[in-house]
Formats: sequence, structure tokens, C-alpha cells
Amino acid sequence: MKIGKLSESALQKIIIEQFRTKREEVLIGPGIGEDCTALKLEPDEVFVASTDPITGATKDVGHLAVHVTANDLASSGAEPVGLMVTALFPESIKEYQIREMIHQMNEECEKMSIMVLGGHTEVTEAVNQPVLSVTGIGKVKEDQLILSEGAKPGQDIVVTKYVGLEGTGIIANEKEDELAEWFSSSFIQEAKDCLGDISVVPDGMTAKKYASSMHDITEGGVYGALWEVAKASGVGFEVTVEDIPIKQHTIELCEKYDLNPYQLISSGSMLITTDYGRELVAALKQKGIKGTIIGHTTDSKNKLVYRQGKAANMEAPKQDELYKIYQ
Repeated sequence: MKIGKLSESALQKIIIEQFRTKREEVLIGPGIGEDCTALKLEPDEVFVASTDPITGATKDVGHLAVHVTANDLASSGAEPVGLMVTALFPESIKEYQIREMIHQMNEECEKMSIMVLGGHTEVTEAVNQPVLSVTGIGKVKEDQLILSEGAKPGQDIVVTKYVGLEGTGIIANEKEDELAEWFSSSFIQEAKDCLGDISVVPDGMTAKKYASSMHDITEGGVYGALWEVAKASGVGFEVTVEDIPIKQHTIELCEKYDLNPYQLISSGSMLITTDYGRELVAALKQKGIKGTIIGHTTDSKNKLVYRQGKAANMEAPKQDELYKIYQ
């Protein structure tokens, strides 16, 4: 496509007309010539905003863009309301590829009643693959806002579903042909299907009444999330590796590419600190969500990981393991 903004007709046909979700909070939605959105709130509600780019994947980016941002909002206890999207496309992109990306976004937005509020689309030689940057806006009662810095000593640490779901799905998509030399087609498809379970909005909406802090597990994996919550809250922790829930698909793909699965991008899993670990696990189970207690917070600064009964100090998180597959 030609460099520059999409034409008015292309913008209307390929982008705007595909977004169908509407919400009563939105006063100004997407439209030709509309550069802003406007929303209204109830008196006791606050807005929560978060922003994320999708740069570590080339497939399913529309799907991923919605969930990584909605997950951030859910980690604060906020119900996702809408998204602002900046989409930068390389000159080589075809119209059908843009249409598919937007279709993916709309599909996920409709599932969660999220409205696309507006944004910007442009074809530019500054990128060599599609880049989506999404800003999400959610709402929550002011007295129910949850922060990552809310963890207290002596609390249970709960992880939802399985760590590494996002990374597993991305690896299976990006390296499908290569993986076919070692794994069956059914195994690879099951690994790709992990991307279908990366929303933690239900996890967060269920957990917020029990949680002192919530943090969706993204770049840096569960180790990165543990480190960030501990630093933000001024607590230590003790966790047991064998208790961390992880799929066999994740383990095998990480072994193949020499990756640490506990430092692999993990949208689809929420890290929660709570005084009510067992009650939270039971409440999650009622909603069909797996919850696992993997350890507890402490009043020290030590960040201890136990493996086969032996303790080791966790190091500060480094680059996410996913990026190694491109090297």
C-alpha cells in the first residue's frame, strides 16, 4: 500500500465499519475526522488507563493487542471499557492483511464488550512488520482500585491458569514449520491454541474481592512478575518452582529453544497476593479458572525460589526469553 494515512474510503471500509461494539459511557467514538474520544463516568468511579505495543509477534497481533491491554486493566480491578489503537503498517502490507487484523481485534472486543474508541492508522517505511500500540481505558469504583504495590507480608501468592501460555502460542505460530521436524501436528496445534486462553479479565474480576495486589504476568514471565510486585510492595517472597502451574507444551518448546519457561511472556496468567488463598482458589474454580498457591510473601527483602527443596535468590529480571527465538 502507499505510504501515508489510509484513504478515507479505505479507513471507513477496512477499519471503522468492522468495529461494532457500542457502550453507553462513550460520547464520541471512532469516525472520519474525529481525533479524540470522550467518555462519562458515574460519580464514584475512576478511569484506569494502560498502554502496550505488540512487537514480539507477527501473527495473531490483532488478537494479542486487545488482550494484553485488557489484562492490564483487569489487574487494577477495572472493567475494560474501550481501546485507542495506533496501527503502523509496512509498505508491503496488503489490504486483506489489515482487514484480518482488524477482524481479530473486533472479534475479541465483542467477546468482552470493549469498544474501539478511535486511533490512528498509517503506512510507513519506519516499520518492517505491523506494529499495533493500544491504549486501554477501564473503569472501577474508586474504593475497589487495586495496585501492584498492595502486597503485604504473610500473604498467599496465587497464580491463575498456567504460566507461559502467550509465549507458547507465539513460538508455535512463529516456528511452526521448524517445529514440525520434531513434534506432531496435533501437539503444535495444541500449543498454538494456548493463545485462545490469554485473557485474565475473568480472573481479575473474580479475584479482586480477595486480592491485596494483582499483576498480569507478561514480559519476564512469572519470575519477572514476582520481582515487580515484591519491589513495588517492599516485601520478600518464598515460592516453590514445582508448584508453579505449567503445561507440558511450554516445557518442551522451551527445552527445544533453550529458554527458561519461568521467564517467558505469560499473558493468560495472573499473579495475586491475598490473605485468603484457599478461598480465592475455590472462587476461581467455581468460574472454571484454575488457581494455584505457589508460595507466600515475607517481611524480608529476600526473593527466594525453592527447587527440589533447595533455596536460591532470584536475580533481577532480564530480557524476556521469547526474543531468543528470533536470534
